Amino acid sequence: MVTTDPVMHQPLTPDYYHYEWAPIDSVYRSSDGGAVVTWRDGEQLKCHPLWLRENAPGPGGIDPRSKENDLNIVDLDLETRVGKAFVENGALVVHFEPEGRRASFHPGWLRHVAEGEHRPFALLPEPQVWRAAELTEPPTHDGPSVLASDEALADWLDDLLRYGLARLINLPIGQETVELVGRRIGVLRDSNFGVTWHVTVDIDPNSTANTNVELPAHSDLPSRETPPGFQLLHCQENTVSGGRSTMTDGLAVVNHLELNEPDVLELLTSREWTFFNRDDSQDHRWTGPIIDKGDGRVPWTFRAFHPVRGFPAMPEEEITGAYFAMQRLGYVANSDEFQIRYQFAPGDLVAFDNHRVLHGRESFDATAGVRRLRGTYLDSDEVYSRVRVLRRHLTSTIPSEMLLTTEEDNNA
Repeated sequence: MVTTDPVMHQPLTPDYYHYEWAPIDSVYRSSDGGAVVTWRDGEQLKCHPLWLRENAPGPGGIDPRSKENDLNIVDLDLETRVGKAFVENGALVVHFEPEGRRASFHPGWLRHVAEGEHRPFALLPEPQVWRAAELTEPPTHDGPSVLASDEALADWLDDLLRYGLARLINLPIGQETVELVGRRIGVLRDSNFGVTWHVTVDIDPNSTANTNVELPAHSDLPSRETPPGFQLLHCQENTVSGGRSTMTDGLAVVNHLELNEPDVLELLTSREWTFFNRDDSQDHRWTGPIIDKGDGRVPWTFRAFHPVRGFPAMPEEEITGAYFAMQRLGYVANSDEFQIRYQFAPGDLVAFDNHRVLHGRESFDATAGVRRLRGTYLDSDEVYSRVRVLRRHLTSTIPSEMLLTTEEDNNA
């Protein structure tokens, strides 16, 4: 018996998304024992027999409750092939040999694979590269609306992923606000500074951030194997003179260097340094280039915080050139052409991609007034996941009771 949705009478899918019914026009068996499906508009998908078998709904395949594969890989018969394949009511139906199992596959789910929408960044907004003339301040949204509404949260996060930064305004100035906003997105990332942490002028600081000196364009925690993906900074009080916040799109900087100074970019991406972050109870160290390989969506990860860059990890004869390349990065990233500068008002919260956007601040007078911020980190996975789930829930037109499934034996 073919496992189907008990309400829609359609084949179950191995995930929690609703797919429009996209009837398959034809199918034929491929030379490797798989199946090639074709839609009326000419779109095709070649399905390997082992991949199809793994994704067959039902026991020994996709569990309809967990939507995960419960087939032990050592039990997969590597001689599996498609014996018969045909279209039934628009769905793909196959008989696997030598097992003799029959399975039906949702054509909309297959179509989303054919169109590449199963890839990690397919459902996320495309990054939009910007310079200071094109983005004079962070894209801004109403904070209380984001705390209360998934639609508002989705809009804010879309801007965050598109531009690498996005601001909320009109938030409460309490200590818990940054955590409330962060947990609207996902699991907060702990660090040696804590799950949430302050940015103030400390008498005995354990970070340059907790002083009143200028902070040039940088990224946080390059001393970690994987630096935090996103940072949230919430302004609780700001009565000092100076101290404007700064942001630079690292993607724009890389594009500029790639076009105008490729030798500099090559040095930044290939010469390695050892970064460290130490205090009385911590000693974090990692070695990597100033601009490291990214996660695929953002092609570069910046490890550009010079206060924690300790030692060159390269041959002696390459050190001078590596310093020159870092200096060029500093000139470009902090220039008026690439860097925006804006005031941080109480109740503001700015989120930004710590792998992409280089942040900083101007110096300020700490003898008159108070500047108190609270921050937290999230891994990129948390932000990406939240955006995907929001899109799924906000675009689905299927009532929740219709998303229930039952477990049926799928064997012939």
